[in-house]
Amino acid sequence: MKILKWMGMAVGVLLLMIAILATILFLISKKHENTIYQIDVAAIDYLFEDEEEMLSWGQHVATIRGCVDCHGGNLGGDIFLKDPVVGVLTATNLTTGTGGIGSEYSDEDLIRAIRHGVRKDGKSVIFMPSHEYNVIDSKDMAAMIAYIRSMEPVDSSHLPETKIGFPFRLMYVLSGDDIHLFPARLIDHTLPLPDPVENRTPRELGAYLATTCMGCHGNNYGGGRIPGVPPNWPDASNITMGGTLVNYASKDDFIKTMRDGITPLGAEMDSEFMPWTVFGYMTDEELSGLFEYLQSLPPRETGSR
Repeated sequence: MKILKWMGMAVGVLLLMIAILATILFLISKKHENTIYQIDVAAIDYLFEDEEEMLSWGQHVATIRGCVDCHGGNLGGDIFLKDPVVGVLTATNLTTGTGGIGSEYSDEDLIRAIRHGVRKDGKSVIFMPSHEYNVIDSKDMAAMIAYIRSMEPVDSSHLPETKIGFPFRLMYVLSGDDIHLFPARLIDHTLPLPDPVENRTPRELGAYLATTCMGCHGNNYGGGRIPGVPPNWPDASNITMGGTLVNYASKDDFIKTMRDGITPLGAEMDSEFMPWTVFGYMTDEELSGLFEYLQSLPPRETGSR
């Protein structure tokens, strides 16, 4: 009987310790969520000579940078992820319609959200890859904001609010920011908005665009398990010469894969996890530059993201 009693007490103490630890981790996540950032943002001084050209380029940037993949083709918002562990992650309605932020956010507010990951209320955006967008130059930023402004109002009142699951909060804290839940924490907010670079070399253009690949493939593009995603998600590919890139004999093979979703080995890419239907909108010049840049990187071990 005494053994059972002591075992029961030990289990009780263990459960209490787990509960205390979980509470601490939860409170840390809430602290990160509620941190207020004071970010001064200057107006963009880049001017397009032609409005039609600006809107066309803005649509292009918003597409290849993945904005439409999360916020929807009409930028009216969408459920990005719904999972028992993760919770519900809803991409914001960027238009002036019901539930949208278009009427509330100034251009400077949009810049702050896109490249600093900070909302109008000063808190971090949730799960948006602003740390990847911090490199976007003033030309692309100006065009993208103009394109957002041009969209028709969309009613998103039917969409649920983002609600982070309790287990996901614990996973986030334990990951040490490997899960990019509050991206404002990851950004150097002192970096100025970059000026556009005229006549980039193909490799420079590729490096500029490849930041969009980091969220899944990792900072070194070595691929592997994406932190925080549901268990049914596949590992991201190693897109260096130490991985799948070695299968591409030329930039033409790479461009073809990004356009039709079929790898040189005949495998069909799943657009749910690898949005080739979005990245395929890159121009031949952009895809060629991306291929040349990735090809120039040191071969990485698969899973080393």
